[in-house]
Amino acid sequence: MNVLYLHPAAAFGGASKSLIELYTLLHQEGVRGTVLTPEGVVCQSFSDAGMQVHAVRGLSQFDNTRYGYYRKIRWIIPLRELFLLPYSLLGLWRLRQRSFDLIHINEITLLPLGLLARRLFKVPLVVHVRSLQRKPGEGRRTRWVNEMLRRYADAVVPIDHTVAGTLDTTLSLNVIHNGLKLSEPLPKTVEKSDDDVVSVGFLGGLIPLKGIFELVESMRILKQRGVRIQCLVAGENARELSGLKAWILGKFGFARDVRSELEAIIEREQLADHVKLLGFVGDVRSLYPKLDILCFPTHLDAAGRPVFEAAFYSVPSVVAVANPVPDALLHEVTGLAVPTPAPELIADALQRMAQAPQWRRELGRRAQAWAQENFSIEANAALMLELYRRIHSSRTRP
Repeated sequence: MNVLYLHPAAAFGGASKSLIELYTLLHQEGVRGTVLTPEGVVCQSFSDAGMQVHAVRGLSQFDNTRYGYYRKIRWIIPLRELFLLPYSLLGLWRLRQRSFDLIHINEITLLPLGLLARRLFKVPLVVHVRSLQRKPGEGRRTRWVNEMLRRYADAVVPIDHTVAGTLDTTLSLNVIHNGLKLSEPLPKTVEKSDDDVVSVGFLGGLIPLKGIFELVESMRILKQRGVRIQCLVAGENARELSGLKAWILGKFGFARDVRSELEAIIEREQLADHVKLLGFVGDVRSLYPKLDILCFPTHLDAAGRPVFEAAFYSVPSVVAVANPVPDALLHEVTGLAVPTPAPELIADALQRMAQAPQWRRELGRRAQAWAQENFSIEANAALMLELYRRIHSSRTRP
């Protein structure tokens, strides 16, 4: 089966990592993948996974996600998408002689381009939905997106029930979790006594939307309270900018040097012993065994990949999610949920875990069992393969 994947981002991140881990198992079952993606470091990762890579300057997207949708000054962003449209169309046109059995877009923001690809290649379309959408019926754009999914998507695949809950209830959905491929056997967790400093981990790109500033403020609060705790921040600025472009984007609020801002806060509040900026960590598997707690203080109201990865290492999480669903977080079972990423709430939850080591370890044991049940890469890859085969057979059936 030949599959054309459309991937939106040049940087290596959770979506690309999940696709690579999925494809590694699909490839063993006879799936051959070609990926159309923006030029960047992600290209080498896709190539290393055995995919044929076709890189272009960028892929034009349409962002109607809950936090990225166009409004006010963000209406400038579609100008960039119009600029990238010729590169996107050229990338598809160069593949027109190839024979594909289906198209799989790796994020719903590529839906318009996916519809064009579906028309060009005349094959089924699988739409992966990784981000929370605006509420069904919330504006014409949202209704249009759901109508396009209803009419032209042969399969809509939310990554969990939180994401599924933001899509129109009349859509036929196939919830398939991001499967996680970890080293076997897992590295042993660092043994600690109850008197050791508790280590909290933050993993991800340094962008305000992920709640990194709120987390650092919570560490300041915990320092004032005298809690023996430190935070290890693994991640680098999501986008490196300089010169005139950085100044213009900064003026419009589209770009911030988050790391520099964090360094200034750490120095001003004397938090050097409480917050350590590790920068980019190539293999996060080396970090999880050192953690006692994973904190995911996102403004997106959803649990992300680090929560599930940490669970495999028996590390419980504190997650900013108002109404956690069973495949995102089990409150007081696999971790703690706080309704908003407010620093005081984050600090309270971290302190509660830090000062109850036996209970914290029990949460970690339950988190590991929960992760193995829900996020096995083998089980979720099998679900995706069955979906591919069902779509393909329905198309080829006389």
